[in-house]
Amino acid sequence: MTGFALHEEEASVVVRAGGREVARYVFAEDAPAFEGPKPYLHPIRALSGAPLTGFRPWDHRWHKGLQMTLTDVSGQNFWGGNTYVHGRGYIPLDNVGRIRHDRFRALSDGPAAVIREDLTWITASGDAWLSEAREHRFHTLDPSRGLWALDIASTLRNTSQRELVLGSPTTNGRENAGYSGLFLRLTRSFTGGTVVAPDVSGVAAARAGAEADELMGSEAPWLAFSGLHDEIDGGGTVLAFAGRSSGSPAIRWFVRAEPFPVLAPSPTFAETVVLAPGEELALAHRLAFLDRVWEPDEIAALARELAP
Repeated sequence: MTGFALHEEEASVVVRAGGREVARYVFAEDAPAFEGPKPYLHPIRALSGAPLTGFRPWDHRWHKGLQMTLTDVSGQNFWGGNTYVHGRGYIPLDNVGRIRHDRFRALSDGPAAVIREDLTWITASGDAWLSEAREHRFHTLDPSRGLWALDIASTLRNTSQRELVLGSPTTNGRENAGYSGLFLRLTRSFTGGTVVAPDVSGVAAARAGAEADELMGSEAPWLAFSGLHDEIDGGGTVLAFAGRSSGSPAIRWFVRAEPFPVLAPSPTFAETVVLAPGEELALAHRLAFLDRVWEPDEIAALARELAP
């Protein structure tokens, strides 16, 4: 098992390691308009074959594995579903946009396999507001420790003729709901799982179930989420790094273990990013997918090793 192999199909790119599918990047626009059609990674699997991502759950049909998206772009909702309006709560609006796959620039196999892609962000009324250059890099394949890693880099350019304000439900008035940017919906069996984060001295501490809410809005350099699998024995862990943003706000975490398990390093958690016409926002994140439930000290050591 020396590297990753990519295979392009009609609507997706299959990523294999050692002949086993570890990820599938779906780029077809086949979702209902209200769900904000966009490319996504699902399923994502550990090297053991165990599933780690959830897809179109009953509570949020627009949650699809691992997605790069934004909650609020000058009133347009590229997330999917209802929109938060202060004083009215979440309501359906005719403002749900879509992210269109335009073309692949590169698909390459190897120890560090790469998908490079061009995309366009289109409003509900059909206007192209953002262009995106996106790269997925699959790397650090380590069967002896049961792990592999993924880097996702995205550069968004304002192609409209207007200033665009990137925000979140929190910037619109809802406390601790700053989700936007890269968003990971974990498999439902991880509900009530354990979230590990470093303290200011770098020592890792675990929080289980509802205690994970203590990390909401934090600026930790990384978080790890562990849970147990349904149907098969054992569990898994996802280590996610906050990464980098060219915007001025610090990346802050939207994280929840109950009532459903999610991780999102948000570039606009409580502060907006404003893009003038032609300006860009660059984001870069790293995740590692692990075969078993790792202990906090093991996770902290791996985070030091894999830090971008």
